[in-house]
Amino acid sequence: MLAALAIDAAFGWPAALFARIGHPVTWIGKLISRLDGHFNRGGPISRRVAGIGTALLVIGLSAAAGWAIQSRLPGGLDGIVLTGVLAWPLVAARSLHEHVAAVAAPLGRGDLAAARQAVALIVGRDPERLDAAGIARAALESLAENASDGVIAPLFWGAALGLPGIAAYKAINTLDSMIGHRTPRHEAFGWASARIDDLANLLPARLTGLLLALVSARPKAALACMARDAGHHRSPNAGWPEAALAGALGLRLSGPRVYASRIADEPWVNAAGADPDAPAMRRALALYVRGVLAWAALSLAAAVL
Repeated sequence: MLAALAIDAAFGWPAALFARIGHPVTWIGKLISRLDGHFNRGGPISRRVAGIGTALLVIGLSAAAGWAIQSRLPGGLDGIVLTGVLAWPLVAARSLHEHVAAVAAPLGRGDLAAARQAVALIVGRDPERLDAAGIARAALESLAENASDGVIAPLFWGAALGLPGIAAYKAINTLDSMIGHRTPRHEAFGWASARIDDLANLLPARLTGLLLALVSARPKAALACMARDAGHHRSPNAGWPEAALAGALGLRLSGPRVYASRIADEPWVNAAGADPDAPAMRRALALYVRGVLAWAALSLAAAVL
């Protein structure tokens, strides 16, 4: 997993490679889309049963593919390098940094139109309704949540269970992002995917929050904010890294937000904090990098021991 993280940090997932072969997550997504179109029909009970089967099938196939590949890899350094190369596309550390930095840059120049375009790529809320603080807040919430979902969690499950673990986790995360929503179409069909994702992120989300808190300049404030406000979040897991980031930087996150078709009246995380701006985003990105490096250091220590 350290090898996978190092490769991702150096190269990300190159656009030319994506254009030629796509990406493992898009392959999983195509399978989910086909199963959704074929089996998501009937009443609530039949949809829920079909959704459970869909989740288990996608996760099982992903884990089986990881096991089949890993079982044929050599041992020693060659096996470590090959495992790292194969796990590399399932880690999104560089991509997350680039997407959030792409919001901070135009926001720092006062170009709200460009900042709105950039933030629309990483959040689902209506960017046209966001002011400068709202743009920064949306990007920072995405940074905190995806520091867990896109980086620490896959590396955690990869370290625990190898290629089957990281492949299964990405399948779980992709299922949740595609069908784990409380919409008329997916509330029943995506129920199992959402619950499995909650379980898979239970430990990684709290580990991510702890890492962000401990490498910050205000660890006590970050830990206190996690203890006080993590449970306020609509997600049982995303609130932990988000609260850690908010407390560490003295910022106010979450709160009411506008989506395309509805208004979500969410409670504030660190309500007494300041509204974020472009300099705060740059501090958050630096904290994120330190958190990922802290995970790498802990993993290296565990590997050596």
